[in-house]
Amino acid sequence: MNTENLKRIIDQISRDKGIDRALLVEAIEEAVRSAARKKYGSRRDIEVQFNEETGEIEVFQYRTVVETVEDEETEISLDEARRLDPDVEVEDDLGEKILDIGDLGRIAAQSAKQVIIHRMRDAERDVIYDMFRDRQGSIVNGIVQRFERGNMIINLGRTDAVLPRDGQIPKRSFKQGDRIRAYLQEVRQESRDSQLVLSRTCNEFLTRLFEMEVPEIAEGIVKIMGVAREPGFRAKIAVSSSESDVDPVGACVGMKGSRVQNVVQELQGERIDIVPWSPDPAKYVYNALAPAEVSMVIVDEDNHQLLVVVPDDQLSLAIGRQGQNVRLASRLMNWRIDVKSETRYANLDDPGYKNLVAVEGVDESLGDKLFAAGIKNSAMLAAADIETIMTIARVDEEAAEKLKDQATLKAASGVPEVAAPESEEEVVAQEVEAAPDEDNDGNPDAGSEFDAGSEEPAEK
Repeated sequence: MNTENLKRIIDQISRDKGIDRALLVEAIEEAVRSAARKKYGSRRDIEVQFNEETGEIEVFQYRTVVETVEDEETEISLDEARRLDPDVEVEDDLGEKILDIGDLGRIAAQSAKQVIIHRMRDAERDVIYDMFRDRQGSIVNGIVQRFERGNMIINLGRTDAVLPRDGQIPKRSFKQGDRIRAYLQEVRQESRDSQLVLSRTCNEFLTRLFEMEVPEIAEGIVKIMGVAREPGFRAKIAVSSSESDVDPVGACVGMKGSRVQNVVQELQGERIDIVPWSPDPAKYVYNALAPAEVSMVIVDEDNHQLLVVVPDDQLSLAIGRQGQNVRLASRLMNWRIDVKSETRYANLDDPGYKNLVAVEGVDESLGDKLFAAGIKNSAMLAAADIETIMTIARVDEEAAEKLKDQATLKAASGVPEVAAPESEEEVVAQEVEAAPDEDNDGNPDAGSEFDAGSEEPAEK
């Protein structure tokens, strides 16, 4: 094994990798000791030392001095021993230097190399852990190094970190060499892969960005009470202030929106709603559903549920596209939120309406349309002709006949007395004048219920 410039190599590795020099020397000594035992046998007493003056590895074999040698691996004759040391006596332990460790052999040298690499990796892993464990939970800056199976490898200077696919904001592509900021989510002490795991989609990333942009948050005057995100699309953040003269929302928005715009830019255009936090769930949900107006809130403390009633023309705004607004509000508050229009809420008290939505296949959305068209209970639905049902429900003939059959079964069990329209033509005329049939992005008679852990609206 060539030991030329070994001292210089050890010093350079120690400096570049931040590994304790003594650990490197110990690793090399252990590796050479292992290689020597592979060559000379595991029963031999072998010691290895690194000579700081010469920069060489010295290997010694120790054997016991005896009159008659019975085991050459552990014993040496007195005559042979005195040729090495004239003052040696029987029963002494004599160390004999192996002058050229290059004679250890290719396999033994390869084994030594593997031991050194393994020990260096362990030492470097400990250095990285000690360096970054106190930075867990903070934002780090790096450069995109490469891509592996959808994951991004980020160079942080002294080491690489991994940004998993699920930690990347959708719709944004980075190229090799781009600068990037991310939240240091996890620092692993033992890991076959990267020790450092990053994220740009977690709620904490948004929180840390606001702490960097808003001095009042860093100083503790303004506090972030809750965060809900759909990364890359929309987020809600609830804030409160410990000082009455400091507006928490205004502090986060900044002059002409400068502070929040810096955060939006970092998140690739993610829309951010900043809402005032309140200990009162009714007031809190009123703020959380902004910009929609709220007419009434009914709080169920025991079930952690809110019934929110909004004007008919505000329902689509309150629910949001594909239910996003109310879904984020539910996550932000960690309450179940049921949003209904004023019309539907009023209908809920009508016995005929309750009877109508009790028909199998008639949900609240269809019930609203039928009720608005003058079909006030299951008996009237059973009496309506197929064409009328097809027109109102916008279904085919087979589905309309099924609804009619189910209504007939329900009507047989008894329905509240409700005046019927004067004629079939009146029913059709009322249907034409009823609200348009749209989904949650524009239906003024619809309503949706959301759970804090739910992803999709549950139509009522």
